[in-house]
Amino acid sequence: MDAMLNVLQLGLDQLLERLRGPLNFRLVVMPTVVTVLALRAVWKDLRDGRPAFLGIWIQEPVERKRVFRSALKDVGKIFVVAVVLDTAFQVMVFRWVYPGMVLVVAFVCAVMPYVLVRGPVFLLAHHLFRKDHRAEASNVQWKKDNQ
Repeated sequence: MDAMLNVLQLGLDQLLERLRGPLNFRLVVMPTVVTVLALRAVWKDLRDGRPAFLGIWIQEPVERKRVFRSALKDVGKIFVVAVVLDTAFQVMVFRWVYPGMVLVVAFVCAVMPYVLVRGPVFLLAHHLFRKDHRAEASNVQWKKDNQ
């Protein structure tokens, strides 16, 4: 049990060290870039009339491959950069590479922001767009009625 607690303590200490250590800019830059890519994907989905990202993933097994490829295309390169930068960080600071921590940091920097932004922003934009569309349709009807 002590060994497990020591491993968890080491992992937590290493995660906190990333906030103070060299290359800490990556913890801001990469999530920002991924957020922009997610917003771009939302805009494309709305323009093409596609349903929500997670909705497609859960409800339409045929479309999963396309959605996965789209997300991989957006996040894949950033994930690789996150892996490389965190590996460099670990070599500089710890003089060792902990592959599990590399994957955790890369996931948190590259994948989590994409998923957390793409879904809710799509739903919000879809809801707002649908309201605008209804208002526009009612304005057209009002103009027809008043002519």
